[in-house]
Amino acid sequence: MEISNGILLDSGTNELEIIEFEVGHSRFGINVIKVKEIILPIPVTFIPHSHPYIEGIIQLRGEVLPVVDLKKVLQLGNSATTENEKYIVTEFNQQKVVFHVHNVSQIHRISWGQIEKPSDMYSGDTTQIIGVIKQNDHMILMLDFERIITEINPETGINKNTIKKLGTRERSSKKVVVAEDSALLRKLIYDTLFEAGYENVEFFENGKDAYNYLEAIVSDGKRIEEEVQLVITDIEMPQMDGHHLTKKIKEDNQLSKLPVIIFSSLITESLRHKGEIVGADDQVSKPEIMELILKMDKYIL
Repeated sequence: MEISNGILLDSGTNELEIIEFEVGHSRFGINVIKVKEIILPIPVTFIPHSHPYIEGIIQLRGEVLPVVDLKKVLQLGNSATTENEKYIVTEFNQQKVVFHVHNVSQIHRISWGQIEKPSDMYSGDTTQIIGVIKQNDHMILMLDFERIITEINPETGINKNTIKKLGTRERSSKKVVVAEDSALLRKLIYDTLFEAGYENVEFFENGKDAYNYLEAIVSDGKRIEEEVQLVITDIEMPQMDGHHLTKKIKEDNQLSKLPVIIFSSLITESLRHKGEIVGADDQVSKPEIMELILKMDKYIL
Protein backbone atom coordinates (compact mmCIF):
# COMPACT_ATOMS: atom_id res chain seq x y z
CA MET A 1 0.00 0.00 0.00
CA GLU A 2 1.68 3.17 -1.20
CA ILE A 3 0.78 6.43 0.52
CA SER A 4 0.12 9.03 -2.15
CA ASN A 5 0.81 12.71 -1.58
CA GLY A 6 -2.59 13.27 -3.15
CA ILE A 7 -4.33 12.55 0.15
CA LEU A 8 -2.33 15.18 2.00
CA LEU A 9 -4.37 18.13 3.20
CA ASP A 10 -4.10 21.78 2.24
CA SER A 11 -1.48 23.72 4.20
CA GLY A 12 -2.49 25.73 7.23
CA THR A 13 -5.86 24.06 7.92
CA ASN A 14 -4.65 22.69 11.28
CA GLU A 15 -5.77 19.24 10.16
CA LEU A 16 -3.84 16.04 9.61
CA GLU A 17 -4.39 12.47 8.57
CA ILE A 18 -3.05 9.73 10.80
CA ILE A 19 -2.57 6.05 10.17
CA GLU A 20 -3.83 3.99 13.10
CA PHE A 21 -1.82 0.85 13.84
CA GLU A 22 -1.56 -1.73 16.60
CA VAL A 23 1.31 -3.06 18.68
CA GLY A 24 0.28 -5.66 21.23
CA HIS A 25 -3.19 -4.64 22.41
CA SER A 26 -2.55 -0.89 22.15
CA ARG A 27 -3.37 1.49 19.31
CA PHE A 28 -1.00 4.12 18.05
CA GLY A 29 -0.89 6.76 15.35
CA ILE A 30 1.61 8.20 12.87
CA ASN A 31 1.17 11.26 10.69
CA VAL A 32 0.53 10.23 7.07
CA ILE A 33 3.11 12.81 5.99
CA LYS A 34 5.85 10.63 7.49
CA VAL A 35 4.75 7.45 5.69
CA LYS A 36 6.02 6.42 2.25
CA GLU A 37 4.25 3.07 2.04
CA ILE A 38 3.00 0.09 4.03
CA ILE A 39 4.23 -3.37 3.03
CA LEU A 40 3.97 -6.95 4.17
CA PRO A 41 6.98 -8.18 6.17
CA ILE A 42 9.91 -9.41 4.09
CA PRO A 43 13.02 -11.35 5.19
CA VAL A 44 15.24 -9.37 7.56
CA THR A 45 19.02 -9.64 7.76
CA PHE A 46 20.14 -9.67 11.39
CA ILE A 47 22.96 -7.26 12.30
CA PRO A 48 25.22 -8.42 15.17
CA HIS A 49 25.75 -5.95 18.06
CA SER A 50 23.13 -3.53 16.75
CA HIS A 51 20.85 -1.52 19.04
CA PRO A 52 18.25 -3.70 20.85
CA TYR A 53 15.41 -1.88 19.03
CA ILE A 54 16.84 -2.82 15.61
CA GLU A 55 15.42 -6.03 14.20
CA GLY A 56 17.82 -5.97 11.25
CA ILE A 57 17.91 -4.55 7.73
CA ILE A 58 15.90 -5.14 4.57
CA GLN A 59 16.46 -4.33 0.93
CA LEU A 60 13.60 -2.40 -0.63
CA ARG A 61 13.86 -1.27 -4.26
CA GLY A 62 17.62 -1.20 -4.07
CA GLU A 63 17.78 0.68 -0.76
CA VAL A 64 19.04 -0.89 2.47
CA LEU A 65 16.75 0.19 5.31
CA PRO A 66 16.81 -0.49 9.08
CA VAL A 67 13.80 -2.23 10.64
CA VAL A 68 12.76 -1.02 14.11
CA ASP A 69 10.71 -3.43 16.24
CA LEU A 70 8.13 -1.21 17.94
CA LYS A 71 7.25 -4.05 20.31
CA LYS A 72 10.72 -3.71 21.84
CA VAL A 73 10.66 0.10 21.76
CA LEU A 74 7.39 0.12 23.70
CA GLN A 75 8.54 -2.66 26.07
CA LEU A 76 5.55 -4.83 25.28
CA GLY A 77 7.43 -8.08 25.91
CA ASN A 78 7.11 -11.14 23.74
CA SER A 79 3.63 -10.53 22.42
CA ALA A 80 2.66 -13.11 19.84
CA THR A 81 3.12 -12.48 16.14
CA THR A 82 -0.03 -12.11 14.06
CA GLU A 83 -0.95 -12.75 10.45
CA ASN A 84 -1.72 -9.07 10.00
CA GLU A 85 1.79 -7.76 10.74
CA LYS A 86 3.00 -4.90 8.57
CA TYR A 87 6.09 -2.81 7.88
CA ILE A 88 5.50 0.96 7.87
CA VAL A 89 8.14 2.57 5.64
CA THR A 90 8.76 6.15 6.82
CA GLU A 91 10.84 9.14 5.83
CA PHE A 92 11.68 12.00 8.19
CA ASN A 93 14.80 13.63 9.64
CA GLN A 94 16.35 13.15 6.19
CA GLN A 95 16.34 9.36 6.48
CA LYS A 96 14.17 6.33 5.78
CA VAL A 97 13.29 3.89 8.56
CA VAL A 98 10.95 0.87 8.63
CA PHE A 99 8.76 0.23 11.69
CA HIS A 100 7.47 -3.29 12.40
CA VAL A 101 3.89 -3.25 13.77
CA HIS A 102 1.25 -5.90 14.43
CA ASN A 103 -1.53 -4.44 12.30
CA VAL A 104 -2.51 -1.33 10.35
CA SER A 105 -6.21 -0.57 10.65
CA GLN A 106 -7.35 2.72 9.12
CA ILE A 107 -6.68 6.36 8.31
CA HIS A 108 -8.33 9.14 10.35
CA ARG A 109 -8.68 12.78 9.38
CA ILE A 110 -8.59 14.94 12.50
CA SER A 111 -7.72 18.39 13.77
CA TRP A 112 -4.55 19.04 15.74
CA GLY A 113 -6.93 20.57 18.28
CA GLN A 114 -8.27 17.07 18.99
CA ILE A 115 -4.84 15.86 20.09
CA GLU A 116 -4.29 16.30 23.81
CA LYS A 117 -0.86 16.63 25.35
CA PRO A 118 -0.16 13.63 27.61
CA SER A 119 -0.21 14.43 31.33
CA ASP A 120 3.08 14.51 33.18
CA MET A 121 1.40 12.31 35.77
CA TYR A 122 1.53 9.26 33.50
CA SER A 123 3.97 10.22 30.77
CA GLY A 124 7.12 11.48 32.52
CA ASP A 125 10.21 12.88 30.83
CA THR A 126 11.17 9.71 28.98
CA THR A 127 7.85 8.94 27.31
CA GLN A 128 7.60 8.25 23.61
CA ILE A 129 4.00 9.53 23.59
CA ILE A 130 3.46 13.08 22.33
CA GLY A 131 -0.32 13.16 22.07
CA VAL A 132 -3.57 11.35 22.89
CA ILE A 133 -6.55 11.14 20.52
CA LYS A 134 -9.90 10.10 22.03
CA GLN A 135 -12.05 7.97 19.75
CA ASN A 136 -15.56 6.75 20.62
CA ASP A 137 -14.49 3.38 21.99
CA HIS A 138 -10.71 3.67 22.38
CA MET A 139 -7.74 6.03 22.46
CA ILE A 140 -4.95 6.42 19.93
CA LEU A 141 -1.49 7.34 21.21
CA MET A 142 0.70 9.48 18.94
CA LEU A 143 4.30 8.30 19.10
CA ASP A 144 7.39 10.52 19.09
CA PHE A 145 9.18 8.81 16.21
CA GLU A 146 11.99 11.39 16.16
CA ARG A 147 12.79 10.60 19.78
CA ILE A 148 12.80 6.86 19.07
CA ILE A 149 15.32 7.32 16.26
CA THR A 150 17.48 9.62 18.41
CA GLU A 151 17.52 7.00 21.19
CA ILE A 152 18.75 4.41 18.68
CA ASN A 153 21.36 6.70 17.13
CA PRO A 154 22.07 9.96 19.01
CA GLU A 155 24.13 11.18 16.03
CA THR A 156 20.86 11.73 14.14
CA GLY A 157 19.77 14.29 16.74
CA ILE A 158 20.71 17.92 17.29
CA ASN A 159 24.40 18.26 18.07
CA LYS A 160 25.14 21.51 19.86
CA ASN A 161 28.89 20.90 19.72
CA THR A 162 28.90 21.93 16.06
CA ILE A 163 27.98 25.46 17.16
CA LYS A 164 31.26 25.86 19.04
CA LYS A 165 32.92 26.38 15.66
CA LEU A 166 31.16 29.73 15.39
CA GLY A 167 33.09 31.13 18.37
CA THR A 168 31.81 33.71 20.85
CA ARG A 169 28.72 35.57 19.64
CA GLU A 170 26.49 38.22 21.18
CA ARG A 171 22.79 37.92 20.34
CA SER A 172 21.22 38.39 23.78
CA SER A 173 19.36 41.56 22.72
CA LYS A 174 17.32 39.54 20.24
CA LYS A 175 14.09 37.91 21.44
CA VAL A 176 13.17 34.57 19.83
CA VAL A 177 9.92 32.63 20.21
CA VAL A 178 10.12 28.85 19.69
CA ALA A 179 7.14 26.49 19.35
CA GLU A 180 8.21 22.85 19.90
CA ASP A 181 6.18 20.12 21.59
CA SER A 182 9.02 17.71 22.43
CA ALA A 183 10.57 18.37 25.85
CA LEU A 184 13.77 16.67 24.72
CA LEU A 185 14.09 18.91 21.68
CA ARG A 186 13.18 22.06 23.62
CA LYS A 187 16.16 21.36 25.91
CA LEU A 188 18.49 20.65 22.97
CA ILE A 189 17.34 23.74 21.07
CA TYR A 190 17.69 25.92 24.18
CA ASP A 191 21.25 24.70 24.81
CA THR A 192 22.18 25.17 21.17
CA LEU A 193 20.73 28.66 20.80
CA PHE A 194 22.39 29.70 24.06
CA GLU A 195 25.71 28.42 22.73
CA ALA A 196 25.11 30.49 19.57
CA GLY A 197 24.53 33.66 21.60
CA TYR A 198 20.73 33.66 21.53
CA GLU A 199 20.03 33.82 25.26
CA ASN A 200 16.61 35.49 25.15
CA VAL A 201 14.35 32.64 24.01
CA GLU A 202 10.71 31.97 24.97
CA PHE A 203 9.52 28.36 24.48
CA PHE A 204 5.97 27.12 23.94
CA GLU A 205 4.70 23.54 23.73
CA ASN A 206 2.40 24.19 20.78
CA GLY A 207 1.47 26.73 18.15
CA LYS A 208 -1.68 27.85 19.95
CA ASP A 209 0.21 28.99 23.07
CA ALA A 210 2.85 30.72 20.92
CA TYR A 211 0.21 32.57 18.91
CA ASN A 212 -1.67 33.65 22.04
CA TYR A 213 1.60 35.04 23.42
CA LEU A 214 2.24 37.07 20.27
CA GLU A 215 -1.36 38.28 20.14
CA ALA A 216 -1.18 39.43 23.77
CA ILE A 217 1.83 41.60 22.93
CA VAL A 218 0.05 43.53 20.16
CA SER A 219 -3.20 43.63 22.18
CA ASP A 220 -1.26 45.57 24.81
CA GLY A 221 -0.47 48.17 22.15
CA LYS A 222 3.18 47.17 21.79
CA ARG A 223 4.99 46.97 18.46
CA ILE A 224 5.76 43.32 17.80
CA GLU A 225 9.10 44.04 16.13
CA GLU A 226 10.32 45.71 19.33
CA GLU A 227 9.31 42.75 21.50
CA VAL A 228 10.06 39.68 19.31
CA GLN A 229 12.45 39.46 16.40
CA LEU A 230 11.94 35.88 15.15
CA VAL A 231 9.64 32.84 15.43
CA ILE A 232 10.88 29.25 15.05
CA THR A 233 8.25 26.54 14.84
CA ASP A 234 8.01 22.79 14.53
CA ILE A 235 5.22 21.41 12.29
CA GLU A 236 3.73 18.54 14.31
CA MET A 237 2.25 19.90 17.56
CA PRO A 238 -0.97 19.28 19.51
CA GLN A 239 -3.63 22.02 19.47
CA MET A 240 -2.10 24.01 16.58
CA ASP A 241 0.50 22.83 14.09
CA GLY A 242 3.36 24.93 12.73
CA HIS A 243 1.82 25.48 9.31
CA HIS A 244 -1.36 26.88 10.85
CA LEU A 245 0.67 29.02 13.27
CA THR A 246 2.69 30.44 10.37
CA LYS A 247 -0.45 31.14 8.36
CA LYS A 248 -2.11 32.98 11.27
CA ILE A 249 1.02 35.10 11.84
CA LYS A 250 1.35 36.01 8.17
CA GLU A 251 -2.37 36.86 7.85
CA ASP A 252 -2.30 39.17 10.88
CA ASN A 253 -1.57 42.79 9.94
CA GLN A 254 0.37 43.45 13.13
CA LEU A 255 2.31 40.16 13.22
CA SER A 256 2.98 39.55 9.53
CA LYS A 257 6.35 41.33 9.53
CA LEU A 258 7.70 38.73 11.99
CA PRO A 259 10.14 36.34 10.26
CA VAL A 260 9.07 32.69 10.70
CA ILE A 261 11.43 29.74 10.24
CA ILE A 262 9.92 26.25 10.19
CA PHE A 263 12.33 23.77 11.83
CA SER A 264 10.97 20.27 11.37
CA SER A 265 11.83 16.68 10.50
CA LEU A 266 9.18 16.95 7.76
CA ILE A 267 11.07 19.40 5.54
CA THR A 268 11.61 17.41 2.35
CA GLU A 269 11.63 18.50 -1.27
CA SER A 270 8.16 17.01 -1.78
CA LEU A 271 6.73 18.78 1.30
CA ARG A 272 8.60 22.11 1.24
CA HIS A 273 5.83 23.71 -0.79
CA LYS A 274 3.44 23.37 2.16
CA GLY A 275 5.54 25.83 4.19
CA GLU A 276 5.88 28.18 1.22
CA ILE A 277 2.09 28.28 0.76
CA VAL A 278 1.53 29.54 4.33
CA GLY A 279 4.26 32.20 4.00
CA ALA A 280 7.19 30.79 5.98
CA ASP A 281 10.29 32.92 5.46
CA ASP A 282 12.51 29.83 5.56
CA GLN A 283 12.45 26.12 6.30
CA VAL A 284 15.18 23.98 7.82
CA SER A 285 15.13 20.21 8.25
CA LYS A 286 15.92 18.73 11.64
CA PRO A 287 18.55 18.06 12.82
CA GLU A 288 20.48 20.69 10.76
CA ILE A 289 20.98 23.04 13.70
CA MET A 290 23.95 24.87 12.17
CA GLU A 291 21.84 25.79 9.16
CA LEU A 292 19.09 27.01 11.50
CA ILE A 293 21.54 29.29 13.34
CA LEU A 294 22.82 30.77 10.08
CA LYS A 295 19.25 31.39 8.89
CA MET A 296 18.46 33.07 12.23
CA ASP A 297 21.45 35.38 11.78
CA LYS A 298 20.18 36.26 8.29
CA TYR A 299 16.73 37.34 9.45
CA ILE A 300 17.43 38.73 12.91
CA LEU A 301 20.57 40.84 12.60
